[in-house]
Amino acid sequence: MNPIKLAVVAFAATFGLAAVASAADAAGKLPPASTKQGVTYAADIKPILDNSCVKCHSGDKPKARLKLDTLENALKGGKDGKVIIAGDSVKSPLVLSAAHLAGDPDLWMPPKKMENKFPPLTPDQIGVVRAWIDQGAK
Repeated sequence: MNPIKLAVVAFAATFGLAAVASAADAAGKLPPASTKQGVTYAADIKPILDNSCVKCHSGDKPKARLKLDTLENALKGGKDGKVIIAGDSVKSPLVLSAAHLAGDPDLWMPPKKMENKFPPLTPDQIGVVRAWIDQGAK
């Protein structure tokens, strides 16, 4: 095999395994999903996001072009793609960022430097968000 192709294959295999390992590592550190059934954006998630996220993720110039002020906007995602993977909270960037388990600390929400203005989500709140996503993010 061509050395360049071999290097590309090795890199892809390593990166793929690292991504799987990272998701597995995060899963073990995440607060458990809430056992509450029938979690909805309007009743359960919007109040959480309004308190900690919407001040930066709404309006005409939302951070990362990610709006979390409506269900439709939240499901659309931002400049880096979708942050909610309906049915799979462990792989949802929104959950990983809120739990400060995203690989890059710059993706932690709220950012550490802003925690005095915007409270981080509690483990119980992250659990409710996880339940909402796992139940289909409706």
